[in-house]
Amino acid sequence: MSTSPVEASSRIELSETEFRDRLRELPPSAKLVAKVLETDQPLSQGQLADESLLPDRTVRYALNRLEESDLIGSRYSFKDARKQVYYLNT
Repeated sequence: MSTSPVEASSRIELSETEFRDRLRELPPSAKLVAKVLETDQPLSQGQLADESLLPDRTVRYALNRLEESDLIGSRYSFKDARKQVYYLNT
């Protein structure tokens, strides 16, 4: 997870084609979470669960898969530093 300022500034930017190719290999839950992040980002895990209507556990799994594929990044929320928020790497 990108938590330090150094990591946040070295954020990975993917081309649209590369993003879609990586996303194609992931499960449907990860695709849905990515779609939600396309329309509104950054979002916390709880917000993603609310927006996608997926259980928290499924959202956590989807986020892990998306992070492993470098399709999303995370940082601490400016509103609540106890929470991570997620954004697309496009």
